[in-house]
Amino acid sequence: MRDLDSQFRAPLMAYFRRRLHDHALAQDLTQETLLRLFVAQRATAIENLERYVFKIAVNLLRDHKSLQSRAAFHVFVPIEEAATGELEQQLVEYLSPERVLLSKDALADVLRTLDGLGQRTREIFVLFRLEHMKQKEIATLLGIGQSTVEKHVMKAMLYLAGREGERSSAMAH
Repeated sequence: MRDLDSQFRAPLMAYFRRRLHDHALAQDLTQETLLRLFVAQRATAIENLERYVFKIAVNLLRDHKSLQSRAAFHVFVPIEEAATGELEQQLVEYLSPERVLLSKDALADVLRTLDGLGQRTREIFVLFRLEHMKQKEIATLLGIGQSTVEKHVMKAMLYLAGREGERSSAMAH
């Protein structure tokens, strides 16, 4: 259990903190993730430990948000907080359904393009750019050097830039 804790606690905390902005809740969900991983690992052989631990984390976060949204209907909100919330909504950029679909299409296109890279480079790039993990955290998570992570990120960025250049020149012709 200590190996799992030392390997995954920091990346899990970072994952939950970025999404919840609540340190205590992030600690609780990290602990629950590690516990579930420990139990699962004792019951069966897990082929890809990193992928499995984040699958647990994603599911726990989804369950928490679902439970929270159901409980939100019964929460009393003071008028001052409600007014602040309305102001924040006015300041936040409006996401129309069309814009959401365009963003999803663009993300799907990038992920398809990344299929041309090796599995490891793609995984590192997704953790860095989409999950917003720090390179040091990725290195710790995957048990590799930070310079190796930097090389994979740079390789992916150069690959994407090259593919974009090819696409732009194809459109010009």
